Amino acid sequence: MTCPCSVNRYRWIRNLCSLVCVAIGCCGLPAARAQSPDIEKPLLNIDDDISAFAFAPDGRIVYSARHHFHTKQYDLERDDIWLQETGGKRRRLLQGEKFSRGNTPFSYVIDSFRWSPNGRMILAQLFTTSVVDEHGATQDSIMTLAMEGNGKEIRLGANDSLLKDAYDATWLMDNATIVYLTEIVKPKVLFSFKYVNIAGGPPGFVFEGRTFLDADPIPRTNLAIGVERDHNLTGPPRLQRLELLAQDDRELATLDGYEGGVSVSPSMKKVAYYIDKEVLEVRDLSDLNKIARLRIGLGTFQWSPDETRILLKRAPEKKSGDLAWIEIPVLTTYAPKDKEPPVTQPALASILHGLTFRDFAITPDGKLAVIAPGKRNLMVFPLPR
Repeated sequence: MTCPCSVNRYRWIRNLCSLVCVAIGCCGLPAARAQSPDIEKPLLNIDDDISAFAFAPDGRIVYSARHHFHTKQYDLERDDIWLQETGGKRRRLLQGEKFSRGNTPFSYVIDSFRWSPNGRMILAQLFTTSVVDEHGATQDSIMTLAMEGNGKEIRLGANDSLLKDAYDATWLMDNATIVYLTEIVKPKVLFSFKYVNIAGGPPGFVFEGRTFLDADPIPRTNLAIGVERDHNLTGPPRLQRLELLAQDDRELATLDGYEGGVSVSPSMKKVAYYIDKEVLEVRDLSDLNKIARLRIGLGTFQWSPDETRILLKRAPEKKSGDLAWIEIPVLTTYAPKDKEPPVTQPALASILHGLTFRDFAITPDGKLAVIAPGKRNLMVFPLPR
């Protein structure tokens, strides 16, 4: 059994060639903005085959590294989990080869991590592929692993550290309650919220009976901005402000459409999301009639620390694409009875020589972390302007 997320060798070769060309100047690349000399050399380089990473507020980095091994019947992959301290010391929190559940052969790749508010616990989302019968048939699933910062597994409601069918799990401010999305309409169409507490007790529903297309938990709060839609998919998507612990909500707006990517700005004053496969809508959360629409194409993005720009990777999540800054225009007032807001075509300012990256993040202290295709080491640069 091979991992479903294997590297495209030909793409790896092309990107390696591009890197060599940049280094020795033997071939041309599309013109890019002038960049600081500091961009040429990373501030940090973790040389490993990294599948996911997350920065703690104090600068520590949890990351997963691919680990392949063989059994008598199967070739398996189970990522190791590592922690890098601020001083550079690294230690392994989990050895994937020794991580098992029963006698069922399975592989997993870690998709993402999330730190608890106190920086002492970690949630890791696993994409798993398990053998389900004697003929070698397999089944994919999503699970979330809860662990302490020293690598000790945290036993949850069913006396297991794994939450099955748990997407985008997050810690609440009590550092004890985990809220996550679970699939209601497959495949990945509608979700409901559930919670579990590390002190014990079975999982329960949050906003029971309601279904959501997506949600973005807001760090260091018990809040999330969610996109709700009815179970029959007959009504329009509705933007909601959700208080996850008290289970209170407030409807913010009815959307013309929703394609994904909901993301709240660092100050919690703005929210952005795709209304279709081309157009990103930005909305002021303090004045909900203030909107801007930008035709940028579907991709993954993060806010700049000052919220004047977004950094867009022009590719789906976990696929390789180049990175570009996009200026956010002034939001203008639009009332529901008015015509639709105009769609602008912003300029895209490419960074890092237009090279492609599989994953990226703007760190808590305002740097840029990227994973290149191929070897997939983690590099940290000053945030390009």
